[in-house]
Amino acid sequence: MNAHRHTGPADRDLAAEEAVELTVVARQAGVKIVHVRRYLEFGLLEPHPAATAETSRFDPSSAARVARAERLRRDLGLNYAGAVLVCELLDRISELEARL
Repeated sequence: MNAHRHTGPADRDLAAEEAVELTVVARQAGVKIVHVRRYLEFGLLEPHPAATAETSRFDPSSAARVARAERLRRDLGLNYAGAVLVCELLDRISELEARL
């Protein structure tokens, strides 16, 4: 869904340095790490492309996505799959609005 742009080696190095660990995502989102892992299972987050299997790292904006999904789950009583779906739809709406 996100627009892809060409990134050079310097861009990838900078992005890899800015990527954060799962524990940081959980702390910034204000949720337990078990919830972040669950959202990861449902595809809300994707590890940073430069991450290795031993050190999964995530885009810093991941915390905001998790926090939004958790609010949907808590406030509207959605399950994890429903919260992830709503987040994806909201992202798509924002993307379409930006095109207008």
